[in-house]
Amino acid sequence: MTRDGTDQGPSFGEEIAQHAWRLSGRVVAGLGQLLLWVITGIGRALRPVALRLGAKVYGPPRPHPGAGHDGRTRVAPVGAQTTPMPGWSAAWREFAASWYFAPLTGVALVIAALAELAPQGTPPISVAGGFAVASTLPLVWRREFLRPVAAVALSAFAAGLLSGQELRFTTVFAALYTLYALGRHLPRQSAGALAVGTLATIGVIYLAAGSLDEVPWPATMVAALAAIGLGDARRVKESAERTEAEAEERNNETLTRLTAVQREQAVMRERARIARELHDVVAHSVSMIAVQAETAPYTLQDLSPQAREGYVEIARTAREALVEMRRLLGVLRADAGTGPESAPQPRLDRLPDLIDQHRGAGGGDARLEVRGDPRDLSATVELSAYRIVQEALTNARRHAPGADVRVELAFLNDRLAVRVRDTGASAPTMVLDPSQAAGGSGGPGGHGLVGMQERATMLGGRFSAGPATEGGFMVEAELPFVREETSRSDAHPVPPPGHDR
Repeated sequence: MTRDGTDQGPSFGEEIAQHAWRLSGRVVAGLGQLLLWVITGIGRALRPVALRLGAKVYGPPRPHPGAGHDGRTRVAPVGAQTTPMPGWSAAWREFAASWYFAPLTGVALVIAALAELAPQGTPPISVAGGFAVASTLPLVWRREFLRPVAAVALSAFAAGLLSGQELRFTTVFAALYTLYALGRHLPRQSAGALAVGTLATIGVIYLAAGSLDEVPWPATMVAALAAIGLGDARRVKESAERTEAEAEERNNETLTRLTAVQREQAVMRERARIARELHDVVAHSVSMIAVQAETAPYTLQDLSPQAREGYVEIARTAREALVEMRRLLGVLRADAGTGPESAPQPRLDRLPDLIDQHRGAGGGDARLEVRGDPRDLSATVELSAYRIVQEALTNARRHAPGADVRVELAFLNDRLAVRVRDTGASAPTMVLDPSQAAGGSGGPGGHGLVGMQERATMLGGRFSAGPATEGGFMVEAELPFVREETSRSDAHPVPPPGHDR
Protein backbone atom coordinates (compact mmCIF):
# COMPACT_ATOMS: atom_id res chain seq x y z
CA MET A 1 0.00 0.00 0.00
CA THR A 2 1.36 3.44 -0.91
CA ARG A 3 1.49 6.51 1.28
CA ASP A 4 -1.74 7.90 -0.17
CA GLY A 5 -3.63 4.79 0.98
CA THR A 6 -4.08 3.11 -2.41
CA ASP A 7 -3.47 -0.62 -2.83
CA GLN A 8 -1.09 -1.49 -5.66
CA GLY A 9 -1.94 -5.24 -5.50
CA PRO A 10 0.49 -8.13 -5.24
CA SER A 11 3.96 -7.72 -6.57
CA PHE A 12 5.38 -9.63 -9.51
CA GLY A 13 7.15 -12.04 -7.20
CA GLU A 14 3.97 -12.73 -5.24
CA GLU A 15 2.07 -13.45 -8.46
CA ILE A 16 4.76 -15.91 -9.58
CA ALA A 17 4.60 -17.65 -6.18
CA GLN A 18 0.80 -17.88 -6.33
CA HIS A 19 0.89 -19.31 -9.87
CA ALA A 20 3.56 -21.82 -8.87
CA TRP A 21 1.47 -22.82 -5.84
CA ARG A 22 -1.64 -23.42 -7.95
CA LEU A 23 0.30 -25.14 -10.71
CA SER A 24 1.88 -27.59 -8.27
CA GLY A 25 -1.55 -28.54 -6.94
CA ARG A 26 -2.93 -29.03 -10.45
CA VAL A 27 0.06 -31.16 -11.43
CA VAL A 28 -0.43 -33.41 -8.41
CA ALA A 29 -4.19 -33.67 -9.04
CA GLY A 30 -3.64 -34.36 -12.73
CA LEU A 31 -1.14 -37.09 -12.00
CA GLY A 32 -3.52 -38.68 -9.49
CA GLN A 33 -6.41 -38.50 -11.97
CA LEU A 34 -4.21 -40.09 -14.62
CA LEU A 35 -3.41 -42.93 -12.23
CA LEU A 36 -7.11 -43.38 -11.51
CA TRP A 37 -7.84 -43.59 -15.25
CA VAL A 38 -5.12 -46.20 -15.66
CA ILE A 39 -6.40 -48.22 -12.71
CA THR A 40 -9.99 -47.92 -13.97
CA GLY A 41 -8.94 -49.08 -17.45
CA ILE A 42 -7.11 -52.05 -16.02
CA GLY A 43 -10.14 -52.87 -13.89
CA ARG A 44 -12.46 -52.79 -16.91
CA ALA A 45 -10.09 -54.97 -18.90
CA LEU A 46 -9.95 -57.49 -16.07
CA ARG A 47 -13.71 -57.36 -15.36
CA PRO A 48 -14.49 -60.71 -17.08
CA VAL A 49 -11.79 -62.40 -15.01
CA ALA A 50 -13.11 -60.69 -11.86
CA LEU A 51 -16.64 -61.90 -12.63
CA ARG A 52 -15.43 -65.47 -12.96
CA LEU A 53 -13.45 -65.26 -9.74
CA GLY A 54 -16.45 -63.68 -8.03
CA ALA A 55 -18.67 -66.51 -9.20
CA LYS A 56 -16.22 -69.02 -7.73
CA VAL A 57 -15.90 -67.11 -4.45
CA TYR A 58 -19.51 -66.03 -3.94
CA GLY A 59 -21.23 -68.83 -5.84
CA PRO A 60 -23.28 -68.69 -9.04
CA PRO A 61 -26.07 -66.09 -9.36
CA ARG A 62 -29.34 -67.20 -7.79
CA PRO A 63 -32.82 -66.24 -8.91
CA HIS A 64 -34.15 -63.00 -7.48
CA PRO A 65 -37.22 -63.42 -5.29
CA GLY A 66 -39.22 -61.10 -7.56
CA ALA A 67 -40.51 -61.82 -11.02
CA GLY A 68 -41.02 -59.56 -14.00
CA HIS A 69 -44.29 -58.68 -15.70
CA ASP A 70 -43.65 -61.34 -18.31
CA GLY A 71 -43.40 -64.03 -15.65
CA ARG A 72 -39.69 -64.57 -16.18
CA THR A 73 -37.47 -64.88 -13.12
CA ARG A 74 -35.13 -62.01 -12.41
CA VAL A 75 -31.45 -62.72 -11.72
CA ALA A 76 -29.71 -60.64 -9.11
CA PRO A 77 -26.58 -58.76 -10.25
CA VAL A 78 -23.13 -59.77 -9.11
CA GLY A 79 -23.06 -56.99 -6.51
CA ALA A 80 -26.28 -58.24 -4.91
CA GLN A 81 -25.71 -61.95 -4.57
CA THR A 82 -28.01 -63.76 -2.22
CA THR A 83 -25.29 -66.23 -1.21
CA PRO A 84 -23.46 -65.32 2.02
CA MET A 85 -20.04 -63.74 1.63
CA PRO A 86 -17.02 -65.75 2.69
CA GLY A 87 -16.11 -65.41 6.32
CA TRP A 88 -12.64 -64.10 5.60
CA SER A 89 -13.96 -61.23 3.47
CA ALA A 90 -16.48 -60.11 6.07
CA ALA A 91 -13.87 -60.45 8.79
CA TRP A 92 -11.41 -58.30 6.83
CA ARG A 93 -13.99 -55.53 6.35
CA GLU A 94 -14.75 -55.57 10.05
CA PHE A 95 -11.04 -55.58 10.89
CA ALA A 96 -10.29 -52.63 8.56
CA ALA A 97 -13.07 -50.56 10.15
CA SER A 98 -12.02 -51.32 13.74
CA TRP A 99 -10.01 -48.97 15.95
CA TYR A 100 -7.15 -51.46 16.34
CA PHE A 101 -6.49 -51.77 12.59
CA ALA A 102 -3.93 -48.93 12.58
CA PRO A 103 -2.02 -50.08 15.68
CA LEU A 104 -1.74 -53.68 14.48
CA THR A 105 -0.67 -52.77 10.94
CA GLY A 106 1.79 -50.22 12.31
CA VAL A 107 3.36 -52.82 14.57
CA ALA A 108 3.49 -55.25 11.63
CA LEU A 109 5.44 -52.64 9.61
CA VAL A 110 7.90 -52.22 12.50
CA ILE A 111 8.44 -55.97 12.69
CA ALA A 112 8.88 -56.19 8.90
CA ALA A 113 11.39 -53.31 8.92
CA LEU A 114 13.47 -54.95 11.65
CA ALA A 115 13.22 -58.31 9.85
CA GLU A 116 14.84 -56.75 6.77
CA LEU A 117 17.95 -56.04 8.85
CA ALA A 118 18.47 -59.71 9.79
CA PRO A 119 19.87 -61.00 6.44
CA GLN A 120 22.60 -58.33 6.63
CA GLY A 121 23.49 -59.17 10.20
CA THR A 122 22.45 -55.75 11.50
CA PRO A 123 21.14 -55.95 15.07
CA PRO A 124 17.83 -54.23 15.84
CA ILE A 125 19.52 -52.02 18.41
CA SER A 126 21.63 -50.00 16.01
CA VAL A 127 21.51 -46.80 13.96
CA ALA A 128 19.84 -48.59 11.06
CA GLY A 129 17.36 -50.23 13.44
CA GLY A 130 16.60 -46.87 15.04
CA PHE A 131 15.86 -45.24 11.69
CA ALA A 132 13.74 -48.24 10.65
CA VAL A 133 11.69 -48.04 13.84
CA ALA A 134 11.37 -44.25 13.66
CA SER A 135 10.13 -44.49 10.03
CA THR A 136 7.42 -47.04 10.78
CA LEU A 137 6.41 -46.99 14.44
CA PRO A 138 4.65 -43.56 14.31
CA LEU A 139 2.13 -45.02 11.83
CA VAL A 140 0.55 -46.82 14.78
CA TRP A 141 -1.18 -43.49 15.66
CA ARG A 142 -1.82 -42.31 12.08
CA ARG A 143 -5.62 -42.23 12.42
CA GLU A 144 -5.61 -40.02 15.51
CA PHE A 145 -2.64 -37.70 14.77
CA LEU A 146 -1.91 -37.92 11.06
CA ARG A 147 0.10 -34.73 10.53
CA PRO A 148 2.46 -35.02 13.52
CA VAL A 149 2.92 -38.73 12.86
CA ALA A 150 3.64 -38.07 9.17
CA ALA A 151 6.18 -35.38 10.08
CA VAL A 152 8.07 -37.78 12.35
CA ALA A 153 7.98 -40.73 9.94
CA LEU A 154 8.98 -38.77 6.83
CA SER A 155 11.70 -36.85 8.71
CA ALA A 156 13.17 -40.10 10.03
CA PHE A 157 13.07 -41.64 6.55
CA ALA A 158 14.79 -38.62 4.98
CA ALA A 159 17.35 -38.44 7.81
CA GLY A 160 18.18 -42.10 7.36
CA LEU A 161 18.82 -41.60 3.63
CA LEU A 162 20.93 -38.49 4.28
CA SER A 163 22.99 -40.42 6.84
CA GLY A 164 23.83 -43.05 4.25
CA GLN A 165 21.43 -45.81 5.27
CA GLU A 166 20.47 -48.32 2.59
CA LEU A 167 17.11 -48.14 0.87
CA ARG A 168 14.76 -50.82 2.22
CA PHE A 169 11.38 -51.93 0.93
CA THR A 170 9.45 -51.61 4.21
CA THR A 171 10.58 -48.06 4.97
CA VAL A 172 9.96 -47.00 1.35
CA PHE A 173 6.46 -48.45 1.51
CA ALA A 174 5.84 -46.67 4.84
CA ALA A 175 7.01 -43.35 3.37
CA LEU A 176 4.88 -43.67 0.22
CA TYR A 177 1.84 -44.71 2.28
CA THR A 178 2.36 -41.69 4.53
CA LEU A 179 2.44 -39.40 1.48
CA TYR A 180 -0.74 -41.07 0.20
CA ALA A 181 -2.49 -40.58 3.56
CA LEU A 182 -1.49 -36.92 3.64
CA GLY A 183 -2.70 -36.36 0.08
CA ARG A 184 -6.01 -38.03 0.99
CA HIS A 185 -6.69 -35.78 3.99
CA LEU A 186 -5.02 -32.47 3.09
CA PRO A 187 -6.73 -29.81 0.94
CA ARG A 188 -5.59 -29.33 -2.65
CA GLN A 189 -3.27 -26.37 -1.90
CA SER A 190 -1.65 -28.15 1.03
CA ALA A 191 -1.15 -31.26 -1.12
CA GLY A 192 0.62 -29.09 -3.69
CA ALA A 193 2.91 -27.65 -1.03
CA LEU A 194 3.62 -31.20 0.19
CA ALA A 195 4.55 -32.24 -3.35
CA VAL A 196 6.93 -29.30 -3.75
CA GLY A 197 8.56 -30.00 -0.40
CA THR A 198 8.88 -33.72 -1.19
CA LEU A 199 10.57 -33.03 -4.54
CA ALA A 200 12.96 -30.57 -2.93
CA THR A 201 13.86 -33.12 -0.25
CA ILE A 202 14.47 -35.81 -2.89
CA GLY A 203 16.74 -33.41 -4.77
CA VAL A 204 18.73 -32.66 -1.65
CA ILE A 205 19.15 -36.40 -0.94
CA TYR A 206 20.43 -37.04 -4.46
CA LEU A 207 22.91 -34.18 -4.17
CA ALA A 208 24.10 -34.72 -0.59
CA ALA A 209 24.06 -38.52 -0.20
CA GLY A 210 24.40 -41.62 -2.31
CA SER A 211 21.54 -43.62 -0.82
CA LEU A 212 19.38 -43.24 -3.94
CA ASP A 213 22.09 -43.54 -6.60
CA GLU A 214 20.78 -46.98 -7.65
CA VAL A 215 17.31 -45.55 -8.36
CA PRO A 216 16.82 -43.11 -11.29
CA TRP A 217 15.73 -39.73 -9.99
CA PRO A 218 12.71 -39.47 -12.38
CA ALA A 219 11.33 -42.73 -11.01
CA THR A 220 11.72 -41.54 -7.43
CA MET A 221 9.97 -38.23 -8.13
CA VAL A 222 7.16 -39.87 -10.08
CA ALA A 223 6.60 -42.38 -7.25
CA ALA A 224 6.37 -39.58 -4.66
CA LEU A 225 4.05 -37.45 -6.81
CA ALA A 226 1.94 -40.51 -7.64
CA ALA A 227 1.44 -41.32 -3.96
CA ILE A 228 0.35 -37.75 -3.15
CA GLY A 229 -1.76 -37.44 -6.30
CA LEU A 230 -3.49 -40.76 -5.73
CA GLY A 231 -4.39 -39.70 -2.20
CA ASP A 232 -5.72 -36.37 -3.46
CA ALA A 233 -7.79 -38.09 -6.14
CA ARG A 234 -9.17 -40.46 -3.54
CA ARG A 235 -10.15 -37.50 -1.38
CA VAL A 236 -11.97 -35.85 -4.29
CA LYS A 237 -13.81 -39.07 -5.10
CA GLU A 238 -14.89 -39.63 -1.50
CA SER A 239 -16.03 -36.03 -1.23
CA ALA A 240 -18.06 -36.40 -4.42
CA GLU A 241 -19.58 -39.64 -3.15
CA ARG A 242 -20.54 -38.01 0.16
CA THR A 243 -22.06 -35.06 -1.67
CA GLU A 244 -23.97 -37.36 -3.97
CA ALA A 245 -25.18 -39.48 -1.06
CA GLU A 246 -26.34 -36.40 0.84
CA ALA A 247 -28.12 -35.08 -2.26
CA GLU A 248 -29.78 -38.45 -2.82
CA GLU A 249 -30.88 -38.57 0.82
CA ARG A 250 -32.35 -35.08 0.53
CA ASN A 251 -34.12 -36.06 -2.69
CA ASN A 252 -35.52 -39.19 -1.03
CA GLU A 253 -36.79 -37.18 1.91
CA THR A 254 -38.37 -34.65 -0.47
CA LEU A 255 -39.99 -37.40 -2.52
CA THR A 256 -41.25 -39.08 0.64
CA ARG A 257 -42.85 -35.85 1.84
CA LEU A 258 -44.26 -35.15 -1.62
CA THR A 259 -45.71 -38.65 -1.85
CA ALA A 260 -47.28 -38.29 1.58
CA VAL A 261 -48.81 -34.94 0.63
CA GLN A 262 -50.11 -36.27 -2.68
CA ARG A 263 -51.57 -39.31 -0.98
CA GLU A 264 -53.24 -37.15 1.66
CA GLN A 265 -54.66 -34.91 -1.06
CA ALA A 266 -55.94 -37.95 -2.93
CA VAL A 267 -57.63 -39.21 0.24
CA MET A 268 -59.25 -35.84 0.88
CA ARG A 269 -60.50 -35.58 -2.71
CA GLU A 270 -61.91 -39.09 -2.50
CA ARG A 271 -63.64 -38.35 0.78
CA ALA A 272 -65.18 -35.24 -0.77
CA ARG A 273 -66.38 -37.31 -3.71
CA ILE A 274 -67.90 -39.92 -1.38
CA ALA A 275 -69.58 -37.18 0.63
CA ARG A 276 -71.12 -35.67 -2.54
CA GLU A 277 -72.49 -39.06 -3.49
CA LEU A 278 -73.89 -39.72 -0.02
CA HIS A 279 -75.53 -36.29 -0.06
CA ASP A 280 -77.99 -37.47 -2.68
CA VAL A 281 -78.86 -40.54 -0.63
CA VAL A 282 -79.28 -38.67 2.64
CA ALA A 283 -81.09 -35.75 1.00
CA HIS A 284 -83.68 -38.11 -0.44
CA SER A 285 -84.33 -39.63 2.99
CA VAL A 286 -84.58 -36.25 4.70
CA SER A 287 -86.93 -35.03 1.97
CA MET A 288 -89.16 -38.01 2.60
CA ILE A 289 -89.19 -37.16 6.31
CA ALA A 290 -90.21 -33.59 5.54
CA VAL A 291 -92.96 -34.63 3.14
CA GLN A 292 -94.36 -37.24 5.54
CA ALA A 293 -94.33 -34.76 8.40
CA GLU A 294 -96.10 -32.11 6.33
CA THR A 295 -98.81 -34.45 5.06
CA ALA A 296 -99.42 -36.22 8.38
CA PRO A 297 -101.86 -33.58 9.76
CA TYR A 298 -104.03 -33.99 6.65
CA THR A 299 -103.99 -37.79 6.48
CA LEU A 300 -104.34 -38.62 10.16
CA GLN A 301 -107.58 -37.98 12.02
CA ASP A 302 -108.11 -36.78 15.58
CA LEU A 303 -104.63 -35.30 16.02
CA SER A 304 -104.17 -33.15 19.06
CA PRO A 305 -102.85 -29.61 18.63
CA GLN A 306 -99.60 -30.66 20.27
CA ALA A 307 -99.17 -33.51 17.72
CA ARG A 308 -99.91 -31.19 14.82
CA GLU A 309 -97.36 -28.72 16.18
CA GLY A 310 -94.83 -31.57 16.53
CA TYR A 311 -95.27 -32.60 12.90
CA VAL A 312 -94.84 -29.00 11.80
CA GLU A 313 -91.62 -28.75 13.83
CA ILE A 314 -90.33 -32.01 12.29
CA ALA A 315 -91.03 -30.73 8.77
CA ARG A 316 -89.36 -27.37 9.51
CA THR A 317 -86.26 -29.06 10.98
CA ALA A 318 -86.01 -31.41 7.99
CA ARG A 319 -86.19 -28.48 5.55
CA GLU A 320 -83.48 -26.63 7.48
CA ALA A 321 -81.30 -29.78 7.43
CA LEU A 322 -81.69 -29.94 3.64
CA VAL A 323 -80.57 -26.31 3.33
CA GLU A 324 -77.50 -26.95 5.50
CA MET A 325 -76.67 -30.09 3.49
CA ARG A 326 -76.81 -28.11 0.25
CA ARG A 327 -74.44 -25.54 1.72
CA LEU A 328 -72.06 -28.30 2.81
CA LEU A 329 -72.23 -29.84 -0.64
CA GLY A 330 -71.37 -26.48 -2.16
CA VAL A 331 -68.23 -26.30 -0.03
CA LEU A 332 -67.19 -29.83 -1.02
CA ARG A 333 -67.72 -29.10 -4.71
CA ALA A 334 -65.73 -25.89 -4.42
CA ASP A 335 -62.84 -27.75 -2.77
CA ALA A 336 -62.88 -30.59 -5.28
CA GLY A 337 -63.36 -28.31 -8.28
CA THR A 338 -66.05 -30.49 -9.89
CA GLY A 339 -69.57 -29.73 -10.92
CA PRO A 340 -72.77 -31.28 -9.65
CA GLU A 341 -73.70 -34.79 -10.68
CA SER A 342 -77.25 -34.97 -11.96
CA ALA A 343 -77.38 -38.74 -12.47
CA PRO A 344 -78.95 -40.82 -9.68
CA GLN A 345 -76.56 -42.73 -7.48
CA PRO A 346 -76.21 -46.37 -8.65
CA ARG A 347 -77.15 -49.44 -6.62
CA LEU A 348 -76.46 -53.14 -6.90
CA ASP A 349 -79.24 -53.74 -9.42
CA ARG A 350 -77.09 -51.89 -11.97
CA LEU A 351 -74.10 -54.23 -11.65
CA PRO A 352 -75.10 -56.28 -14.76
CA ASP A 353 -75.08 -53.07 -16.81
CA LEU A 354 -71.68 -52.16 -15.36
CA ILE A 355 -70.28 -55.56 -16.37
CA ASP A 356 -71.69 -55.14 -19.88
CA GLN A 357 -69.99 -51.75 -20.10
CA HIS A 358 -66.74 -53.40 -18.99
CA ARG A 359 -66.93 -55.89 -21.84
CA GLY A 360 -67.80 -53.16 -24.36
CA ALA A 361 -64.88 -50.95 -23.20
CA GLY A 362 -62.27 -53.53 -24.19
CA GLY A 363 -62.23 -55.66 -21.06
CA GLY A 364 -62.18 -59.43 -21.16
CA ASP A 365 -64.92 -61.79 -20.15
CA ALA A 366 -66.58 -60.79 -16.86
CA ARG A 367 -68.95 -62.84 -14.72
CA LEU A 368 -71.12 -61.90 -11.78
CA GLU A 369 -71.78 -64.48 -9.06
CA VAL A 370 -74.20 -63.87 -6.20
CA ARG A 371 -74.14 -66.14 -3.17
CA GLY A 372 -76.46 -66.11 -0.21
CA ASP A 373 -79.95 -64.66 0.05
CA PRO A 374 -80.12 -61.17 -1.49
CA ARG A 375 -81.82 -58.66 0.78
CA ASP A 376 -82.65 -54.99 0.86
CA LEU A 377 -79.62 -53.00 1.95
CA SER A 378 -79.14 -49.37 2.78
CA ALA A 379 -78.35 -47.06 -0.11
CA THR A 380 -74.95 -46.30 1.39
CA VAL A 381 -73.88 -49.95 1.46
CA GLU A 382 -75.11 -50.62 -2.07
CA LEU A 383 -73.48 -47.45 -3.42
CA SER A 384 -70.14 -48.33 -1.78
CA ALA A 385 -70.27 -51.90 -3.13
CA TYR A 386 -71.09 -50.65 -6.63
CA ARG A 387 -68.21 -48.13 -6.59
CA ILE A 388 -65.73 -50.73 -5.35
CA VAL A 389 -66.67 -53.06 -8.21
CA GLN A 390 -66.48 -50.15 -10.65
CA GLU A 391 -62.98 -49.16 -9.48
CA ALA A 392 -61.78 -52.77 -9.60
CA LEU A 393 -63.07 -53.27 -13.15
CA THR A 394 -61.41 -50.04 -14.29
CA ASN A 395 -58.09 -51.12 -12.78
CA ALA A 396 -58.43 -54.52 -14.49
CA ARG A 397 -58.92 -52.85 -17.89
CA ARG A 398 -55.98 -50.55 -17.31
CA HIS A 399 -53.40 -52.94 -15.90
CA ALA A 400 -54.58 -56.31 -17.25
CA PRO A 401 -56.38 -55.55 -20.54
CA GLY A 402 -58.25 -58.52 -21.92
CA ALA A 403 -58.02 -60.50 -18.69
CA ASP A 404 -61.04 -62.41 -17.40
CA VAL A 405 -62.69 -60.90 -14.34
CA ARG A 406 -64.90 -62.58 -11.77
CA VAL A 407 -67.12 -60.47 -9.53
CA GLU A 408 -68.53 -62.16 -6.44
CA LEU A 409 -71.17 -60.82 -4.04
CA ALA A 410 -71.77 -62.83 -0.88
CA PHE A 411 -74.68 -61.90 1.40
CA LEU A 412 -73.54 -63.04 4.83
CA ASN A 413 -75.38 -62.77 8.13
CA ASP A 414 -74.21 -59.30 9.01
CA ARG A 415 -72.21 -58.06 6.05
CA LEU A 416 -71.83 -57.98 2.30
CA ALA A 417 -68.60 -59.51 0.97
CA VAL A 418 -67.32 -58.16 -2.36
CA ARG A 419 -64.54 -59.91 -4.27
CA VAL A 420 -63.16 -58.97 -7.69
CA ARG A 421 -60.33 -61.02 -9.21
CA ASP A 422 -58.75 -60.73 -12.64
CA THR A 423 -56.54 -63.30 -14.31
CA GLY A 424 -53.95 -60.81 -15.59
CA ALA A 425 -50.32 -60.36 -14.58
CA SER A 426 -49.93 -60.23 -10.81
CA ALA A 427 -46.60 -58.38 -10.85
CA PRO A 428 -46.76 -54.86 -9.44
CA THR A 429 -47.16 -52.14 -12.04
CA MET A 430 -44.78 -49.18 -11.99
CA VAL A 431 -46.79 -46.01 -11.32
CA LEU A 432 -45.26 -43.09 -13.20
CA ASP A 433 -47.94 -40.45 -12.67
CA PRO A 434 -47.90 -39.16 -9.09
CA SER A 435 -51.66 -38.64 -9.27
CA GLN A 436 -52.03 -42.38 -9.78
CA ALA A 437 -49.79 -43.35 -6.90
CA ALA A 438 -52.88 -44.32 -4.98
CA GLY A 439 -53.82 -46.90 -7.48
CA GLY A 440 -55.43 -45.44 -10.56
CA SER A 441 -58.82 -43.95 -11.13
CA GLY A 442 -61.99 -45.80 -11.39
CA GLY A 443 -64.24 -42.96 -12.33
CA PRO A 444 -64.51 -39.19 -12.36
CA GLY A 445 -62.39 -37.94 -9.54
CA GLY A 446 -61.70 -41.43 -8.22
CA HIS A 447 -58.36 -42.66 -6.95
CA GLY A 448 -58.54 -46.43 -7.17
CA LEU A 449 -57.39 -48.25 -4.08
CA VAL A 450 -57.61 -45.16 -1.89
CA GLY A 451 -61.26 -44.68 -2.84
CA MET A 452 -62.12 -48.32 -2.18
CA GLN A 453 -60.32 -48.20 1.15
CA GLU A 454 -62.16 -45.05 2.20
CA ARG A 455 -65.56 -46.48 1.26
CA ALA A 456 -65.00 -49.67 3.25
CA THR A 457 -63.59 -47.77 6.24
CA MET A 458 -66.50 -45.33 6.20
CA LEU A 459 -68.87 -48.24 6.82
CA GLY A 460 -66.60 -49.83 9.45
CA GLY A 461 -65.66 -52.61 7.06
CA ARG A 462 -62.43 -54.15 5.87
CA PHE A 463 -60.53 -53.89 2.61
CA SER A 464 -57.50 -55.57 1.06
CA ALA A 465 -55.94 -55.65 -2.39
CA GLY A 466 -52.93 -57.41 -3.86
CA PRO A 467 -51.72 -60.30 -6.01
CA ALA A 468 -53.93 -63.37 -5.73
CA THR A 469 -52.46 -66.74 -4.81
CA GLU A 470 -54.08 -68.31 -7.88
CA GLY A 471 -52.61 -65.60 -10.11
CA GLY A 472 -53.90 -62.22 -11.13
CA PHE A 473 -55.00 -59.43 -8.83
CA MET A 474 -57.56 -59.63 -6.04
CA VAL A 475 -59.72 -56.93 -4.48
CA GLU A 476 -61.72 -57.88 -1.38
CA ALA A 477 -64.04 -55.82 0.78
CA GLU A 478 -66.46 -56.57 3.60
CA LEU A 479 -69.23 -54.02 4.19
CA PRO A 480 -71.25 -54.46 7.41
CA PHE A 481 -74.99 -53.90 7.26
CA VAL A 482 -74.68 -51.98 10.55
CA ARG A 483 -71.61 -49.79 10.96
CA GLU A 484 -68.97 -51.19 13.31
CA GLU A 485 -67.20 -48.79 15.62
CA THR A 486 -63.74 -49.76 14.43
CA SER A 487 -60.87 -47.42 14.02
CA ARG A 488 -59.17 -46.83 10.73
CA SER A 489 -56.13 -48.70 11.94
CA ASP A 490 -58.18 -51.89 12.19
CA ALA A 491 -58.92 -51.93 8.48
CA HIS A 492 -56.53 -53.69 6.15
CA PRO A 493 -54.09 -51.11 4.87
CA VAL A 494 -53.92 -50.21 1.23
CA PRO A 495 -50.81 -51.76 -0.36
CA PRO A 496 -47.86 -49.37 -0.83
CA PRO A 497 -47.40 -47.59 -4.19
CA GLY A 498 -45.13 -50.40 -5.43
CA HIS A 499 -48.14 -52.79 -5.29
CA ASP A 500 -50.79 -50.46 -6.66
CA ARG A 501 -52.80 -51.44 -9.66
